[in-house]
Amino acid sequence: MNQDTVVSLANQAMTLALELGGPILLAGLAVGLAVSLFQAVTSLQEQTLSFIPKIIALALLITLLGPWMLDQLVHYASSLWQQIPQLVSP
Repeated sequence: MNQDTVVSLANQAMTLALELGGPILLAGLAVGLAVSLFQAVTSLQEQTLSFIPKIIALALLITLLGPWMLDQLVHYASSLWQQIPQLVSP
């Protein structure tokens, strides 16, 4: 296994992590921004008001995207397992 192979595998892993984590992070950011705007407009400073909507939105998104995320992880893992003989051989 040479340096190019290791860099390629790391690149694939980071790309997959961004693809899987990106929608969840963006949803948390959007809900947090909306709640912050609501709090600024209404002068409410309740801490749970910013926490509960994020949890609900993220749970809903994970429920909706969970099968796709699991499929992507399984495909990546099986691809790595299939590549092991080529990666290990000199």
